Amino acid sequence: MNHDTPTVGIAISFIRTELKEHYPAGEIQAFTELIFENLLNFNKTDILLNRNTKLSNSLFFQIKEIINQLLHHKPIQYILGQAWFYGLTLRVTPDVLIPRQETEELVKWIIDETSSIPVNVLDIGTGSGCIAIALALNLPLSMVTATDISEKAVELASFNARKAGADIRFITEDIFNPVIAESEKFDIIVSNPPYITESEKPLVGKNVLQFEPVEALFVPDMQALKYYGAIASLARESLNPGGKIYFEINENQADQVEELLIRLMFSNIEIRKDINGKPRMVRAVLDSRR
Repeated sequence: MNHDTPTVGIAISFIRTELKEHYPAGEIQAFTELIFENLLNFNKTDILLNRNTKLSNSLFFQIKEIINQLLHHKPIQYILGQAWFYGLTLRVTPDVLIPRQETEELVKWIIDETSSIPVNVLDIGTGSGCIAIALALNLPLSMVTATDISEKAVELASFNARKAGADIRFITEDIFNPVIAESEKFDIIVSNPPYITESEKPLVGKNVLQFEPVEALFVPDMQALKYYGAIASLARESLNPGGKIYFEINENQADQVEELLIRLMFSNIEIRKDINGKPRMVRAVLDSRR
């Protein structure tokens, strides 16, 4: 018998040994589960029950390649080409941001406040399409439009929507030169725009700086709210009276975003904290008396 034949157990030991100096134990465990789910369609129980199952050399080589990329800080989502959001599995590439847990909280807030009402929704800067797709599937009476300046993002989001069975209209558009606002009215406008200032770059992890699209992350310090201003101005023109705007925000900019929305005649402004207790979401209503 050839004792060098790799098994599931040997692969797990290899993953842990290689990554232990670089990632916390819980993260390594999550990586291990994702790798086996992706390559062998194993769930947690399968991994436990198949520790002695032999792996082909080519499969073990694939695992080594994945670990090598993790050692170079490449996010697991880009390595596997998949991200997980609100019960969905979405394709992701370095052309779009990896969907975050905080954004799931924003989506849940919108769904909870909307539920069974028919609404016309606009998602600005859709990226992977995560917000638009989750809303389209969970608000079945809604009509959802999603825009992005990146054609590659729009292509990817369209693919994800088709795969998920979500009926969404996608448009390539620059928020600073919007066309859609002139032709249509919406009940909800939502956006997770770039909001990390250039001076905050040193606080951002290598996995984000080296691999995620910078244009979807960073804003100049002197124009930290430029996307919020452009989107809120568009919302004033294209929201129905009583319509709502929802933003994901930088935890350090909650007060400034609120002041901006007050200046633009929005009311019922609520700032919500995320799972980590940080102010990361805001909702405002367009005053119907304007």
